Amino acid sequence: MLVSAKEMLTKAVAGKYAVGQFNINNLEWTKAVLLTAQENQSPVILGVSEGAGKYMCGYKTIVGMVNGMLEELGITVPVALHLDHGSYEGAKACIAAGFSSVMFDGSHYPIEENIAKTKELVAICEEKGLSIEAEVGSIGGEEDGVVGAGECADPKECKMIADLGVTMLAAGIGNIHGKYPANWAGLSFETLDAVQALTGDMPLVLHGGTGIPEEMIKKAISLGVAKINVNTECQLSFAAATRKYIEAGKDEQGKGFDPRKLLAPGFEAIKATVKEKMELFGSVNKA
Repeated sequence: MLVSAKEMLTKAVAGKYAVGQFNINNLEWTKAVLLTAQENQSPVILGVSEGAGKYMCGYKTIVGMVNGMLEELGITVPVALHLDHGSYEGAKACIAAGFSSVMFDGSHYPIEENIAKTKELVAICEEKGLSIEAEVGSIGGEEDGVVGAGECADPKECKMIADLGVTMLAAGIGNIHGKYPANWAGLSFETLDAVQALTGDMPLVLHGGTGIPEEMIKKAISLGVAKINVNTECQLSFAAATRKYIEAGKDEQGKGFDPRKLLAPGFEAIKATVKEKMELFGSVNKA
């Protein structure tokens, strides 16, 4: 059964570890993340961007697939199904479809409007027992057409949003989505420290977890980051394993063209990446 991310993140803050949000793109992805979480007894958050939502035939389809898998695969670890970088309309659609958690990204609105819309969604989520993530200061890079330059959030604005009763807060600390460029300046721990000082025990979220050096990840967790989003890294490992299979001509041997065989190496590569991240984040055996 899907759960809100609130309890798993409250425990993560107290235990100084982070729960991974792994974005899902199809059945293989979802199955790989769920099985890895179960095998490693780790809580997990399945992230769905609005673009991936459209690709997978809508939010109801995703809810049906995930709930079916939880039952069929015998998943007992805590699993939250979370809308990633949602619009106001997208958040409402996911709540109606049966998601257990949503992110409303109002970072591109003026702060007053971000506050008003966040407030309204917080009230709906509270009533239904769902968790809600808000964002202040856009995260750099590109995600489904939303482009940001890796700026740093204003800690005072972070406190204003945190005080609305959100479950978790994504604050820009120089992190970006996708691959990090060679001239990336690194995470701003000053910003993170200042945000944490004002928001207390509020679980903080680090977007763009792919490509951040391990030491920086560990330091961020020590400063209150309790949720780390991973997407690009799983895509890259899936693509590399699939390329290797095809370049070795395995799709032309016997029934190697069967999608179950063709996608198997990529599926295993996602599992290996997710396991590595769970170990780094410290969530193994925390279910």
